[in-house]
Amino acid sequence: MIDRRDALRLGSLTGLGAGLAAGSGAAWSAGRAAPATASALPGIEGQRRADRGDGTYLNPALAGDFPDPTILKDGEDYYLTHSSFEAAPGLLIWHSRDLVNWTPIGPALDKPLGTVFAVDLVKHEGRYYIYIPFMQAPWSQGLKSFANIFVIHADDIRGPWSDPIDLGIGGLIDPGHVVGEDGKRYLFLSGVNRVRLTDDGLATDGPVEKVYDGWKYPDDWVTEAYSLEGPKLFRRGDWFYLVTAVGGTAGPPTGHMVTVARARSINGPWQDCPHNPIIRTWNPADKWLSRGHASLVEGPGGDWWAVYHGYENGFYTLGRQTLLEPIQWDKDGWPRAMGADLSRPLPKPAARRQTGSVSAPRDLPQGMAWSDDFSRAALGTRWRFYNQAPSESTRAVVGGGALALAAKGAGPQDCSPLTHLVGDHAYECTVSLELEGGAEAGLLLFFNDRLFLGMGYDGTRMVSYRGGKPSYWQEPVAKGSRIDLRIVNARQIVTMYHRVPGGDWIRHAVRSEVSGYHANTMDDLASLRPALFASGNGLARFRDYRYRAFEGG
Repeated sequence: MIDRRDALRLGSLTGLGAGLAAGSGAAWSAGRAAPATASALPGIEGQRRADRGDGTYLNPALAGDFPDPTILKDGEDYYLTHSSFEAAPGLLIWHSRDLVNWTPIGPALDKPLGTVFAVDLVKHEGRYYIYIPFMQAPWSQGLKSFANIFVIHADDIRGPWSDPIDLGIGGLIDPGHVVGEDGKRYLFLSGVNRVRLTDDGLATDGPVEKVYDGWKYPDDWVTEAYSLEGPKLFRRGDWFYLVTAVGGTAGPPTGHMVTVARARSINGPWQDCPHNPIIRTWNPADKWLSRGHASLVEGPGGDWWAVYHGYENGFYTLGRQTLLEPIQWDKDGWPRAMGADLSRPLPKPAARRQTGSVSAPRDLPQGMAWSDDFSRAALGTRWRFYNQAPSESTRAVVGGGALALAAKGAGPQDCSPLTHLVGDHAYECTVSLELEGGAEAGLLLFFNDRLFLGMGYDGTRMVSYRGGKPSYWQEPVAKGSRIDLRIVNARQIVTMYHRVPGGDWIRHAVRSEVSGYHANTMDDLASLRPALFASGNGLARFRDYRYRAFEGG
């Protein structure tokens, strides 16, 4: 079965007209960027927060694995979503008034048909649309290609959203919607290819055709691969602007980059920006690496901003995080990124201007808590299953202050654990566990089915997992059906604990260093995140899940 990284390569490198221009093979030694001089305001549970409370912000705008951002300006409101991969429900939509503070609304995609790659969130004539590439997953049914473009729509951003509608486009990813000067709707795709849509945006109205070859960087630049992808389009003045990503989303830290072209007509010809790439990591010692896959958007006060993703130097384990960088337009009408050193605070977007006054955006809460008392279900917002068919979501039943998770598979590798994202450098998570019917269950830090660590308990023994398999070390443990588990990740050093309910925490004898648990190690675009699992027979009841970030995070 093709995994998400393989599918990305195939879609980018063998899609219609896509090119390949690998960089040179020089090896880089990535240093650690200098920290900012002061910390931002603490967020929920001590989580990292971009807004510093003094008119500045510090990247990331969204900490954690929120890649491939697509952003919609809708009057005074901004909406954002990301690649949600195997999450079911998926496509969590975020809301902001200032581009810095983001609040989750809820998931738009109830039952994914496959792994969800980079989407495009748009509004046209009062209706919202999300154009989605579904990649074949082990549980997919009826998908005709390894990559398949669908669309969902809603009259309200909060839903309800329609079921996915097949556009009949295969073998391409990264849809980008635009309305041409002819009033017709178009979808641009990896490659860069294009197809005209019907007026309702729910079907194609013509063939897929190659329309742009992309800006070519020098052959001696160190990149992962050429990978022309992520087309995002908008109109400013008399020009259509086409924003693309090249260089590969992972691999060498200098690979990913943002390029721009423009044309008077949606039919071209496309002129490349004379100072491409407008965004790139030039120094592998910078704080933010592999920066790319951008959308440009007008801010509340009329200034412009780039929203894109990047890896954090020293913390690849957190995945591709959402970044925000100011844009200025030069005298010739080309965009220039103005963030310079993104390890330092930057002025927040200007407030919305009114006649004779400046109106500050309404204050919105930032982020969400990862802790869960299991008083109500939070699938698609807080929790997501890994690699599980949407039809199996009934494995998790929430109520009465407990999560009852039916056991599945032989261990963490095939039990579809329940995970949540994390964006902090240092944190701890704890949970209480009760076993029923012969299950093994536990608490993990999970990257994918081949790489994880943590602990599992079956009532008689404790299994310690490292490197995606049981460790040689078997931690002594009391027999019983109930146990409390705790994992502390202190800047990549992981310590595990357990206790009988009401007892003292017992630190496990073996610690782990996890800085290598990331995409470039496992060739999979994911992140290391907490997870609950239950395998074998029976079920496990989880209670009182607590997450806390701490100083230095």
